[in-house]
Amino acid sequence: MSERLEKCANCGALIDEEDLFCGNCGTEAPHREGVEADESTTSTLSFDCQSCGASMSYSAQAGTLRCPFCGSEKLTKKSDHKTIAPQWAIPFSVDRSQAETLMRSELKKGFWRPGDLSDAAIIEKITPIYVPFWVFQARVFSNWTADTSDLPFGSRGEWRPVSGQHQAQYRGLLVGASGALTPHETDAIGPFRLSEAVSPAKVDFDAYTVEDFKVSRKYARPYARSGLEELERRACDVEFVPPRSRNVKVNLRIQDMSSDPVLLPIWIMAYRYKDKVYRFLINGQTGKTYGQAPVSYAKLGIAAAVTVGIAIVVLAAMALCAGIAGR
Repeated sequence: MSERLEKCANCGALIDEEDLFCGNCGTEAPHREGVEADESTTSTLSFDCQSCGASMSYSAQAGTLRCPFCGSEKLTKKSDHKTIAPQWAIPFSVDRSQAETLMRSELKKGFWRPGDLSDAAIIEKITPIYVPFWVFQARVFSNWTADTSDLPFGSRGEWRPVSGQHQAQYRGLLVGASGALTPHETDAIGPFRLSEAVSPAKVDFDAYTVEDFKVSRKYARPYARSGLEELERRACDVEFVPPRSRNVKVNLRIQDMSSDPVLLPIWIMAYRYKDKVYRFLINGQTGKTYGQAPVSYAKLGIAAAVTVGIAIVVLAAMALCAGIAGR
């Protein structure tokens, strides 16, 4: 067995060196000298959603027990268990009325959306949630290659290969640790102003729903590496490959990668339009929006009819011109 793994003394499941507790039964993992471990906290009033898999603790102000992520009432009470404690958190700056205004304003945008969407949308659920994230930082060294359109005078062709080396320090790379929001959603709702983060002791978490960490640090690392590669690819493209480029690739060597568990504010909203429910997200700090919206099939039908009409006119004109040319 790898030296990085041990077995849980209670159920025998494998435990990674950074695991705080057994992912199978919740038993606290044994402490190992020299191994980085996150602080833990005890989660008491918490539930698992049987529909979307979210795991969260509810505030005393939550009201009815419905999952804020999917609206399901199929919630199972969890026994008291340990969960990763955040190193810091960002307070909510957007209140409930502002969140609703932002959503309705966003629903008015987009040509292909129904014209009455903003006014007809009925808000089913609106919940301020502290969603877990990992914040990564690292130094990277890369060997990069690319094709550039910057050619010497008199050259033939459109591209020439270039290569080089680059190093950089990246901070504030967010990787979502939610069990309900997709990576695309957690990416789309960012960025956050991480400089405004405060100690968890300054946040009244009892007044909010708080989602447990569902993605451990070891599983977040591959996403962080992918994010670092994309950041480095963009940096090399902008700095070294003017004016046009293609096939920009980087081979990274990462050093001093570290990460902190944090809780970030997101409004989770569910609205109903013509008997269908859609999810909408709002960054609780910046007000940035991202969500689902229906498409107006009437507008799509009109656009299709216009396209077909134009095609018929063009074909008729071409046929007429061909007939005249053949005389």
